[in-house]
Amino acid sequence: MTLIALAIPCLMFVTFGYSALCAASPFGTCRKCNGFGFATTTDRKGRPKRGKSCRRCKATGKRIRAGRWLFNRAQRIYREGIH
Repeated sequence: MTLIALAIPCLMFVTFGYSALCAASPFGTCRKCNGFGFATTTDRKGRPKRGKSCRRCKATGKRIRAGRWLFNRAQRIYREGIH
């Protein structure tokens, strides 16, 4: 089996797997705040405390996945093009 013949099914498997993940769970945890919704800082004694709210996820801890964002954008363009 050639390398290209092996790579094509692997890429299809990864693509369909990510598509299924975006369909089942369109929101993932925010990478900046690790899903907390805020940054953690420490006080003078070294104890952790709540920091500022995360601007990327607007303090929810969740962000839309890139694949779902692309799907939503394509759907919006398709709907607007029909009328």
